[in-house]
Amino acid sequence: MTRFNDILELEANLSGHGLRVGMVMSRFNPDVGEGLLSACAEELKRLGVASADMAIATVPGALEIPLVLQTMAQSGKFDALVAIGCVIRGETYHFEIVSNESARGITDVQLNTGIPIANAVLTTEDDDQALVRMAQKGAEAAQAAVEMVNLLRAVKAQ
Repeated sequence: MTRFNDILELEANLSGHGLRVGMVMSRFNPDVGEGLLSACAEELKRLGVASADMAIATVPGALEIPLVLQTMAQSGKFDALVAIGCVIRGETYHFEIVSNESARGITDVQLNTGIPIANAVLTTEDDDQALVRMAQKGAEAAQAAVEMVNLLRAVKAQ
């Protein structure tokens, strides 16, 4: 869609052909994590990312995700990464700490390395909300990862 005839507009590109994508999944709340992972991997395949060009690493919880993402980003082996997990509100302040710090860590890795990271760490009030959202969020994360790689490449090519 062109809004202005005289301004370059970089279009969304969801072609994943040839892209290498790493996924880091928290094993805490495993049913939701596996649902997110499955939806993400299936969408990546639908977008053209080959199974052989995907890698999955698992970590104990959401707070451990950023360190593995950082290691993967620094390896030079991945074009994009996806953070996968679920933090469900409990009765203590721990929910806010884990939610905020994992999101901050994921964002920091992305900004410090220049590797796009799609954040599919759900933060929900209860299990039911997580189960309802997991398939859509997993697929959206795959789309965001692919789109961001292509957008950054298009920006650099200008």
